[in-house]
Amino acid sequence: MQSVRRVVVVSALGYFVDVLDLFLFNVVRQPSLRDLGVTSADSMLWGLRLLNAQMIGVLIGAFVWGMLGDRLGRLRALYGSILLYSLGTLANGLVGSVGAYAACRFLSGLGLAGELGAAVTLVSETLPQSQRGLGTTIVAGFGLCGGVVAAILAEHLPWRTCYIIGGLSGLLLLLLRVTLTEPALFVVAQKQSVSRGSLRLLFASSRRRRLFGKLMLIGLPVWFIAGIVIAFSPEVAKALGTSGVTAARAVLCSYIGVAIGDLLCGLLSQLLRSRRRAMLFSLGFLATGLWLLLRQRELSVSAYYWAAFGLGLSTGYWAVLVTTAAEQFGTNLRATVTTTIPNLVRAVVIPLSLLYQRLLPSWGIIETVRWLGLGCVGLAVWAIWTLPESYHRELAFLEQEPSP
Repeated sequence: MQSVRRVVVVSALGYFVDVLDLFLFNVVRQPSLRDLGVTSADSMLWGLRLLNAQMIGVLIGAFVWGMLGDRLGRLRALYGSILLYSLGTLANGLVGSVGAYAACRFLSGLGLAGELGAAVTLVSETLPQSQRGLGTTIVAGFGLCGGVVAAILAEHLPWRTCYIIGGLSGLLLLLLRVTLTEPALFVVAQKQSVSRGSLRLLFASSRRRRLFGKLMLIGLPVWFIAGIVIAFSPEVAKALGTSGVTAARAVLCSYIGVAIGDLLCGLLSQLLRSRRRAMLFSLGFLATGLWLLLRQRELSVSAYYWAAFGLGLSTGYWAVLVTTAAEQFGTNLRATVTTTIPNLVRAVVIPLSLLYQRLLPSWGIIETVRWLGLGCVGLAVWAIWTLPESYHRELAFLEQEPSP
């Protein structure tokens, strides 16, 4: 019988490498484009193209790996995704043109999409109910430290070397994953005459559609903070009267906060024996922190970085959200949902950023951030309030076809 500890450790390392690659692109984007001959004037344009290529890969990969995880097995999907993103990350360090760079970001995104959902599904189905939340918390909390390591690597090594290290780390991790076996829950589900990994089955039921939509709404504040407030920290800080804030340093402080917040929120959900109450606590902290930050004027740069850390800390319910997604759906749809939800929530930053740009001219930065942020929090609170509690749920159940 496989070691439960090994499942958690290997899954945590996998998510660590996942975040390492995603964060590496953020911190080495400018020097890599400069080395590839892109002028300063075109740097933003090509940066957006690379990001869009990556996000297209993530969106496609979310459905591909999720459905494969339910149809062929959690581990096969996991091995496939980690092999693809490892090779894609290696290739990022060898590119000679921006066109090749964009293609490699697409491949990396395609592979990275499968990591977190597969890891959380595997851990959730392997650990006993009383330890399930703790295991997924360790996976997400440790994994997010990959962002911190990426920033350190980028400070001291050339960008190509950083990508090569990330790719080789993934390939080494793949050797460890070979020692794992499929959870017993999935093995039993394979023997049942029921559809697995089917989008038609997922959306055929109004109950499942409502659950899926609510889980996405709960994740909105996480990526509003990460994709808008933190990503545009220099502009937000300037509107508050603070100069000298850099996006890279704000992202680093925020990621440290998110990693710690994931651990704290996961432990809180275990202590309260409730996923819902732990997430509501985090959202209350987030709303309060955002409101207080936007009331400040002429903060010092260090104080603003501490605020970025605090906002990251308050969005640390990410692991609890993904665990809740795994607990809300049956074994034959669990990998599909747990993989698609976090990746679709990541993509929601695109319409959020468009809305942000639309409101900005008439409302200004501070009011736009305040009301758009609090609107996201309000929708998330409503979704949690109406979501069934899943802490005590046993996962040995299947989703059935709706009655005609």
